[in-house]
Amino acid sequence: MADSETAFAVAAGGGDEEQKCVVPQVEVTVPKTDDPTLPVMTFRMWVLGLASCVILSFANQFFWYRTQPMSISAISAQIAVVPLGHLLAKTLPTRVLFAGTRWAFTMNPGPFNVKEHVLITIFANAGAGTVYATHILSAVKLYYKRQMTFVPAMLVMITTQVLGFGWAGLFRRYLVEAEEMWWPSILVQVSLFRALHETGKRPKSGLTRTQFFLIVLATSFSYYIFPGYLFTMLTSFSWVCWMFPNSVLGQQLGSGLKGLGIGSFGFDWSTISSYLGSPLASPWFATANVAVGFVLVMYVMTPLTYWSDTYKAKTFPIYSSNLYRSNGSRYDILSIVDSRFQLDRGVYSQLGRVNLSTFFAMTYGIGFATLSATVVHVLLFNGRDLVRQSRRAFGDRKMDVHTRLMKRYKQVPVWWFVAILVVNIAVILFACEYYNATLQLKWWGVLLACAVAIFFTLPIGIINATTNQLELQQPGLNIITEYIIGYAYPERPVANICFKVYGYISMAQALTFLSDFKLGHYMKIPPRSMFVVQVVGTIVAVMVYLGTAWWMMESIPNLCDQDKLPADSPWMCPMDKVFFDASVIWGLVGPRRIFGDLGEYGNVNWFFGGGALATALVWLAYKAFPSQTWIRYVNMPVLLGATSVMPPASAVNYTSWIAVGFVSGFVIYRWRPKLWNRYNYVCSGGLDAGTAFMTILIFFCLQNRNVAVDWWGTRPDGCPLASCPTAKGVSVDGCPPA
Repeated sequence: MADSETAFAVAAGGGDEEQKCVVPQVEVTVPKTDDPTLPVMTFRMWVLGLASCVILSFANQFFWYRTQPMSISAISAQIAVVPLGHLLAKTLPTRVLFAGTRWAFTMNPGPFNVKEHVLITIFANAGAGTVYATHILSAVKLYYKRQMTFVPAMLVMITTQVLGFGWAGLFRRYLVEAEEMWWPSILVQVSLFRALHETGKRPKSGLTRTQFFLIVLATSFSYYIFPGYLFTMLTSFSWVCWMFPNSVLGQQLGSGLKGLGIGSFGFDWSTISSYLGSPLASPWFATANVAVGFVLVMYVMTPLTYWSDTYKAKTFPIYSSNLYRSNGSRYDILSIVDSRFQLDRGVYSQLGRVNLSTFFAMTYGIGFATLSATVVHVLLFNGRDLVRQSRRAFGDRKMDVHTRLMKRYKQVPVWWFVAILVVNIAVILFACEYYNATLQLKWWGVLLACAVAIFFTLPIGIINATTNQLELQQPGLNIITEYIIGYAYPERPVANICFKVYGYISMAQALTFLSDFKLGHYMKIPPRSMFVVQVVGTIVAVMVYLGTAWWMMESIPNLCDQDKLPADSPWMCPMDKVFFDASVIWGLVGPRRIFGDLGEYGNVNWFFGGGALATALVWLAYKAFPSQTWIRYVNMPVLLGATSVMPPASAVNYTSWIAVGFVSGFVIYRWRPKLWNRYNYVCSGGLDAGTAFMTILIFFCLQNRNVAVDWWGTRPDGCPLASCPTAKGVSVDGCPPA
């Protein structure tokens, strides 16, 4: 903490043993003091917090639809608001308003402090956390071409986000107050807060973190005009395709967007961080597992399945998330949707089965394997620790030093959470019944989704809070919800995706809220202040996400329509396209006709057993060769789940991300550790912010006015033949005969 903040700092009572934390990482990272006199709910906190929430919400929804989407994390705001907070502390008036009344306050209560900073970051987290239910709006309006009015869209989005509060409140005692539930990912933010509020002397050489952040931001902002507008080929620099301009095979190998991406690289931060997040924030062991998983899937499994013609692979492109007929033509999904927004079985039987590219089908198999591998990995590698820590958390336990310090503040009553939960479920039931023609989900589906969410929140919360194991694997859990409702209520696509967001996303939201509560616990933020900021931030974020999505749908012609947009359009919406395809596979057609006894991809279910077996073999190897410590770092859930975002992610996103992650997490971390510790996360935030600002500026000043640049450097990838099928007799426009 800063000197000004430690002047009145107090520590919890107790001897040295009572002060010591049972988790070593917490012991060396989290301060054991608190200054309860620091102002928290200040005017500048509300101004900077709401501004951060609105800006990140708008920017992230804006980037959601882009061909190379980018997620701006809260770390950008966490760093950017520091100089702004100090500026407001110097310039705002200190006069007390409404003096002598219960509403007396001052706009400037003193120096900008770390507790205000934490609450601003909680606001930013609300804006940075994607409102997943926006996918429903996009799928219905943009892909199914059906009407969805503002009110049901708003109700679904708000209730999806807020439902997680209920689950968080029910399990807060076990997952936040328990010392053993330490949430490893939170310690990064705690370290960054302490670093940003350090008051030590300026380093003898080099820049302060704030100076470095501003330099990176300005550089990133200036540079992005090239990959973002003037020289867009930098987003996927696929030089191998230039060597084989007339070869389908050569372009399949070299294309970073539609092929294997051999030699392809993106000189563009949005390409690098689009789907996997910032490579600068990934520890090297995780990056290495992702690299191995990517190589196995992209350079072993994909060539073997494609060139052996598994599931008629050569009839379709080597890499695609589209759905096809058996003759290789694109499937007209709208033709098999009847007037009730359900599957038209007659037309479906005439057109034949929906076919997936073999790569797309195998990625679902990888998702199955990741799910089983995660369960087995946690049981084998972390089972004893989980049992021991859970017993301590749920049993009669002594309060640790941080919980004792937090007891001086008013706690959030459990009934607040229960009231939110009850009201929220009532609103969901009303929305699904009153707007059933639009949402399709029945009342029993809502209750079943809630049962799924409440069942998984605690065990997955324990895993995240003690091992961080599911931080990257949570997306694979949506398979459970899709499978359940796909069999229980088939042929209704919107019901399927609504069930998924209520059963899976509400659980993910609960974990986000619990993680934020733990951050507040470590940073000694009054719980009621945390609660207010979380509620307000969540509702504000939902409204901004919804408003931005609605505005973009009205303002951008043919948004997400790949048949009508030019090939180099920045508005291809790859994330929404995959979500729509999933609604067809699991909802409209149903898992039984794809992966069940009525489908041709039933063998993909064997991946469930393969993931469990692979993880068990790694565990046996670890036990058999204890001296080989590197085996402990072979993390099968991360390795198998490496390609869980493919599609929509493509090869160039991975090759670029892995290369930058290697330089940061291995080279610089190993050979220049002090430099890495001081500037790594700050660099990531600056790159995010600079790229985001320039992208929005390009849109409003140029793209929105149809000011375009057309030369070979603005044509995507330079690999037009990469998406051609290679089966004999299959003819596609623009492709040479096989």
